[in-house]
Amino acid sequence: MSNTSNFDAEALYRVLLEQVRAGLAGVNDAAIVGIHSGGAWLAERLARDLDLQARLGSIDVSFYRDDYAKKGLHPDVKPTHIPFNVDGATIVLVDDVLFTGRTTRAAINVLFDYGRPQRIKLAALADRGGRELPVAADFVGTRAELAPGQSLSLQKDAGGQLSLTIEDDNV
Repeated sequence: MSNTSNFDAEALYRVLLEQVRAGLAGVNDAAIVGIHSGGAWLAERLARDLDLQARLGSIDVSFYRDDYAKKGLHPDVKPTHIPFNVDGATIVLVDDVLFTGRTTRAAINVLFDYGRPQRIKLAALADRGGRELPVAADFVGTRAELAPGQSLSLQKDAGGQLSLTIEDDNV
């Protein structure tokens, strides 16, 4: 487990890319769907690097969260965009950080509004544990153990470079 405050997000992305590439070997109907915002950034890069740009989608789970009433509307709600047929597809659902599993559950609900995929595989740049739902990533760049009151934050600079940092939520 890591206890550093910064991760080499670009190196973690390369690890994730190779895992997804191997996991999709021989799959004919593959697609990539990223969860806004960090997962969508990663999905764009994965789609480009795996030559799946025509099978790239993005979703916002804001209205599907089971804690929506408690959290309220996030100010950056983005549209869901899935421009391909979901039925029968193998979908790699991409999130930046896997934590409780609630975002993943909400994202699966969104996907099923668009059809019935054959299979959904989960990819995350970082898995920080702390699951509240029985969700596990098929592909993961790193596992990190954080102290209470900390979170992982993925950022993308103007040049598209990724950075992943530990932030104190109490600050």
